This record gives sequence, structure tokens and C-alpha cells, in this order.
Amino acid sequence: MNIIQAIILGIVQGLTEFLPVSSSGHLTIFQHIMGIDMEGNLFFNVMLHVGTLVAVCAVYYKLIIRLIKAFAGLLKDIFTGKFRWSQMNGDQNLLVMLVIGLLPLFLLFVPIPGTNGINGKDLAGIWQGNTGYFIITGFALLATSIMLWVGIKAMENSAGKAAHSSGNLKAQGRRRLKTVDAICIGITQCMAAIFPGLSRSGSTLAMGELRGLNKQVALDYTFVLGIPSILAAALLEGKEALEAQGTQDTLQVSTGAMIAGMIAAMIVGFFAIKLFKWMLAKERTGVFVAYTAVVGIAVIIIGIIELSSGTNLFSGSPLTFG
Repeated sequence: MNIIQAIILGIVQGLTEFLPVSSSGHLTIFQHIMGIDMEGNLFFNVMLHVGTLVAVCAVYYKLIIRLIKAFAGLLKDIFTGKFRWSQMNGDQNLLVMLVIGLLPLFLLFVPIPGTNGINGKDLAGIWQGNTGYFIITGFALLATSIMLWVGIKAMENSAGKAAHSSGNLKAQGRRRLKTVDAICIGITQCMAAIFPGLSRSGSTLAMGELRGLNKQVALDYTFVLGIPSILAAALLEGKEALEAQGTQDTLQVSTGAMIAGMIAAMIVGFFAIKLFKWMLAKERTGVFVAYTAVVGIAVIIIGIIELSSGTNLFSGSPLTFG
């Protein structure tokens, strides 16, 4: 992989990690088009995740500082016997809901019955090695489109519709999360981790809207929830990269290309978050419904043609069946 390819993938990662179009799906598409096998470039994947992690921390650094202070206050209340669930302030509530929202991630490591010990985390890897992976990505992108559409309709029909009509967008929907909200959003995040092409930000935002949350609150919760999630993904991929290093296949990307890709992901990711927040406020997210639907259908059609011909339409190389 050269520096130009690394920068392109960094831009794709930074843009699609936070816009509701699926970073895993788009990385799959671009890697397929460029004929790049990322299984031998695990450490590069880690660096892309680090870039997007820096981006979200840069945008939400004020909120992160507030949450750290809320954590200290929460500990003080617990040890002094003053803690009351119903009396938590907004930041303490958000902190607790973030912890609850992360708990469903452990489901990814629970063996699926009747699969000889295969868990949710293994599924993405298994599908990635399958020839039908491209088609699976297409269907997942279609699912993203449907979820985004459902979320938009739920918000339009919510109890805050009167506030929306009066132009008071901030009044629309609940601004305080409940335990059920966090669990539902956390489970949705798990599903996005399993299915390549199912957008994490898009699906979790839609779930928050379905639960009646204010859309900006739901989006902020989604992005902050992504910090430990992205960090965990980077650590897991880093561990796999170190284990694979002995095969001499791990570092197929030069240091310069790796750094360039990470910086591209970081810069583009920062502006992608800002863009999505603006588009959500201006109610222009419907474009993502159409975009993911069109791309999903195109990917499915291309995947079917390639399965029939046994050849990658872009690189001309034969598909590996197995």
C-alpha cells in the first residue's frame, strides 16, 4: 500500500466513522475497488482507529472533562452515603448511562448456541473471509438506510412535534437518558459491530430517536459512547496485529503511509462530526437515507455479478472461494 492509498483509506475512515453511512462498509468497498487485502495490514487498521479516536476526543473534550468531574463527584456521593439515583445531575446521569450502554458489548464475546463456540465478534471475521462478504455489506447498508428512515419518521411523529413546528428544535424529545435507552442503544451498537455496512452512528442515533430522545442528545451520546468502543476495537486489533507479526505480513504498510493515513482519518473525522451535527440540526440527514440505499443496492448487484463471473470487476483478479 502506498501513501496515496493510505490517505484515501484514512479519509474514508474519518468521514464514514461518524457520518451514518458505515465505516466498515465503505472500507470494504474501497479496499475491494483498490484490490487491497487488509487482513495483512491489521496494524494500519489500528492506526486509523486511533486517528478517529483523537478526532472525537477533540470535538468533545469539554464534555469529557465534565464527565471526569462528574465521576469524581459520583464517587464522593457514594462513599459519603449521599448518592441518590433520582438526584443525579445531568452529567452524572450521562456518565452512568454511558457505562450501562457499554455493557451489551460483552454480548459479542458470548458463544452463539449451536455454533461450536463462535461468538458475535468472530462473525465479522468469518464473513470477511467469505466470498459473499461484499453482498452482506450491501444488505447491511440497506438496513442502515431503513433504520435512518425509521428514526427520522419517529422523530417527526414524536411528542415534541409541536415544539418542532414552532421552531424550538432543542425542545424536541427528552434530554435525559433512561436505563432502557442506554441498553437499547448499546445492543444496537453490538449489532453494528457484527454486520459490516451497518452504521454504528446511524443505527444508534435512530434507536435514540425511536426511544424519544432529543436528536442532538442522542447524537452526542452516540459519539461519546464511541470513545471506549473505538478504543476497545483498537486494542483488540492491536493485539491481533502483534500476534500476527511473526508471519511477516503485519507491516505491509510503510511507517510514512501509516502516519499519513492516521492523520487523514483524524482531520477528516473532526470535520465529519461537525458536519453531521450541523446536518442533524438543519434536518438534512435524509440524504444519508438515499445514499446508503443506492450504495447498498449497487454493492449487492456488483457482488452478484462477481459471484457469477468469479472475478473482481475492478481489479480483474479472481475471487477466492472458501
